Amino acid sequence: MGLKSAMAISASAQLTNAQDLGSASASTPFTRSVNLSSGTTAGKADRSFSDRRVLAASATEDLDLSGALLDALGGSAAFVRIKGLIISASSGNTNNVVVGAAGSNAWAALLNAAGTLTLKPGATVAFMAGVGDAVGWPVTAGTGDLLKIANSGSGTGVTYDIVVIGASA
Repeated sequence: MGLKSAMAISASAQLTNAQDLGSASASTPFTRSVNLSSGTTAGKADRSFSDRRVLAASATEDLDLSGALLDALGGSAAFVRIKGLIISASSGNTNNVVVGAAGSNAWAALLNAAGTLTLKPGATVAFMAGVGDAVGWPVTAGTGDLLKIANSGSGTGVTYDIVVIGASA
C-alpha cells in the first residue's frame, strides 16, 4: 500500500489606501507546500490518520501516535515520525479545543511537555516538515507518543478535525 500526500499553507493580503491622485496598494502573497511520496526517508511518508472527533463537556483524550490509531482503510497508523499535523476546531463550538500537555508520555517533539495550543471555535493550526527533512517530529513509543486533546470547559461538547501524516520508520 502506498501513500502520496500533499500539504499546503497559503495566505494573501491586499492593503490599499486612497491617495490625492489615485491609490496605493501592496500585496502580501505567502504559500508553502510539501509533497511527499510513499516511504520512510526524507521527502516521504507512509502513514496517515484523519478523523472528525467529538469531546464531551470538560472531556480530554490522549491520541496514541505510536499505537492505537487506524488509517482510513483500517490499517495501522503507528508513527515513528510526524511530517504533518493539522487540527481544526469546529466553528460551531462554544468551548475551545486545547492541544498538548498529556499527563504522562506526552508527545513533546512539537510542543514541550507542558506546552499547549488553544484553538478557539473555527481556528485551525497546521505544521509541516520540509520536504528534505527526514526526521520531522519524532515519536517515541511508550515515553513520548501521547497527543492530548481537551475540551476547555463545561456545558457543551467540542468537535475537531485532525490529520496526521508521517512515517513508520
